[in-house]
Amino acid sequence: MDGRQLPRRRGRRVKLLPNSPDTGGAAAAAAIDIPALIDSHPVGTFQKWILLLVGCAVVMDGFDVQAMGFVAPAIVQAWGIEKAALGPVFGAGLLGMLVGSLVLSVCADRIGRRPVLLGATVFFALCMLATVFVRTLDQLLAMRFITGIGLGGIMANASALASEYSPQRRRVTLMMWVSCGFTGGAVLGGLISAVLIPWGGWRAVFVFGGVVPLLIAALMWRYMPESMQFLVLRGRKLDRVQQWLGRIAPGVRAGPGTRYVVHEAKQDGAPVVELFRAGRAPATLLLWGINFMNLLNLFFLANWLPTIAVGAGYSAGTAVLVGTLLQVGGVVGTVAMGPLIDRVGFYRVLVPVFGVAAIAIAVIGQPALPLMLLLAVVSVSGFCVVGAQPALIALASGVYPTTVRATGMGWSLGIGRAGSIVGPVLAGWLIGLHWTNSALFIAAAVPALLSCAMVLCMGRLKFTGAAARPATSSGENE
Repeated sequence: MDGRQLPRRRGRRVKLLPNSPDTGGAAAAAAIDIPALIDSHPVGTFQKWILLLVGCAVVMDGFDVQAMGFVAPAIVQAWGIEKAALGPVFGAGLLGMLVGSLVLSVCADRIGRRPVLLGATVFFALCMLATVFVRTLDQLLAMRFITGIGLGGIMANASALASEYSPQRRRVTLMMWVSCGFTGGAVLGGLISAVLIPWGGWRAVFVFGGVVPLLIAALMWRYMPESMQFLVLRGRKLDRVQQWLGRIAPGVRAGPGTRYVVHEAKQDGAPVVELFRAGRAPATLLLWGINFMNLLNLFFLANWLPTIAVGAGYSAGTAVLVGTLLQVGGVVGTVAMGPLIDRVGFYRVLVPVFGVAAIAIAVIGQPALPLMLLLAVVSVSGFCVVGAQPALIALASGVYPTTVRATGMGWSLGIGRAGSIVGPVLAGWLIGLHWTNSALFIAAAVPALLSCAMVLCMGRLKFTGAAARPATSSGENE
């Protein structure tokens, strides 16, 4: 292609097509390479606003997913039921998220990220408000399942939009920070619930969890754009693409004859089938396996660590501190890993991270562990296991091209959420068989070792992902 090379930040170079205004010409650009233009410009106010909006949706996703944990004691007291009766309710929410991840991600690659993310946010918000009116355990179970379907559509679509509006040099960092909102929402939810429940009862938590997402959805409807890459590949709304490009790069002029270019092949087949084409099958299966193993471990630790700590002789206050440090370690891990991955790559970071996770998890269960050492290894486990989950979401975004990116990310998360169901149930079964803490946590180290091995295998693969561009698709502005 006949174009000139201009310098780009951090020594990278971007190819500008003839008549681009950035080359000094007065005429409108003949063609604009969308990904290259985003990569060659700093993250501006327009993109920061997009990241903020999708990040807020992820925060409320985290809040609403954990809502049952916040209100469970109050429901047990108000309804006079046993704690064990709420077990199926927790499982129903996770099952709904699994279904939502699998179904809504495919819809996003068909009709767009914006309508699915916006619709999922409104849907789960209305479901949270409807939960205020439940009166029986069966009604609560049904509402948590239905709510979970909407929640399952948030993370993959928010991450896909964040990916497609972020320059490559900072993409992983920005995506991981957006994903970190999930943990932040869970922490924020605990604080807000502590205030709302004494004031308005457990139903007040669901009112808050419904009203705030509706306000966020209103802002998303007004200000959040569709993925420009998606629209160009589909040949839709190119006038809007021109408008949004002007927000990112005001100096780039597009005229009536400007072509918008994305160097990816158009794919009209079933999105799920496309996950296994172009040499992506091994990477897809490995991503599913890594997500399954990591979320199995994450939910085992999050659900059982405080209970096991009390059983090992620690105080209830220490048990709460243990559970909190797991999440705090995860936030620190996410914030730290993003820039490092952008510098050295996924595999050089995630292989040692999962290796360290296996060691730390195995140490947690050792008898007579000094308190400070316990808190340290729990924090390290959170750093590695909780902190690595957003990295896996970002990794999936780079494996798949735009046309199946949401599907690839959603199905990776969906399979992983099966692990989030299996992990706590399997741990409860093993505890029922009177496994010692030492044996239990050594067993829990195995999924981390398997994740380490699968990431290592994935690093050796060669596949046609988002970076491999077999063809050029373009749309012409009319």
